[in-house]
Amino acid sequence: MLGPSFVLGINTVLMAYLMVKPGLVPRFIGVLGLVGGPLVFASVTATMFGLVEQVSTLGAVVAIPVFGWELSLAGRLIIKGFRTP
Repeated sequence: MLGPSFVLGINTVLMAYLMVKPGLVPRFIGVLGLVGGPLVFASVTATMFGLVEQVSTLGAVVAIPVFGWELSLAGRLIIKGFRTP
């Protein structure tokens, strides 16, 4: 369970940066990814070192920005697609 969540944080930050930098998606979508990715990464790292339980309220709260990122990005791409620079 930790492996996929660990990669999720890294992947979210990388994708958000690569989409926000050239302006492919609206800024608020990118900010959700750029904020949520490090939060998930930090939460999983804390779980790995035993500071937080694997299933906890903190983990669920930290996942909210990533959930918003994934939901808004999917909706944007389905409805409008990427912005063309």
